[in-house]
Amino acid sequence: MAWNLKSTEGRIISEINITPLTDVMLVLLVIFMVTTPLIMNESFKIKLPTAATGTMEAGTGITVTVNRAGEIELNGTEVSMETLRASLVTELAERTDKTVLLRADGETLHEVVVEVLDIAKEAGAAKLSIATEPGGVTGGRAR
Repeated sequence: MAWNLKSTEGRIISEINITPLTDVMLVLLVIFMVTTPLIMNESFKIKLPTAATGTMEAGTGITVTVNRAGEIELNGTEVSMETLRASLVTELAERTDKTVLLRADGETLHEVVVEVLDIAKEAGAAKLSIATEPGGVTGGRAR
């Protein structure tokens, strides 16, 4: 019986174990996949108006966001007022739920909000909703 007594002390390991690297990369991928929609959903910082009444609706409709400066986003993608109609027509054609949810900052000009609602209706929206935060007082406030 012969023993192989070759010394391995001087030999350099030329193999790299990539299993831990793969594990870390997959965890990072999952983290980015989970957090990206959350970040994309709030690219415009808006403060929704409050309302004492209203119902929560969960749906898969189209979201139009208008910030204080009048800039518009359609499902997280910035669009101009001129291209909003064409973009809405395309989005509505691809969906069975023809609901458009308008998320407008409380300080947005009323004229801009009405114009966006008109464009959405002309583009074929079957239902228009305005997003609000709960907790407003009835009667509103005068300006």
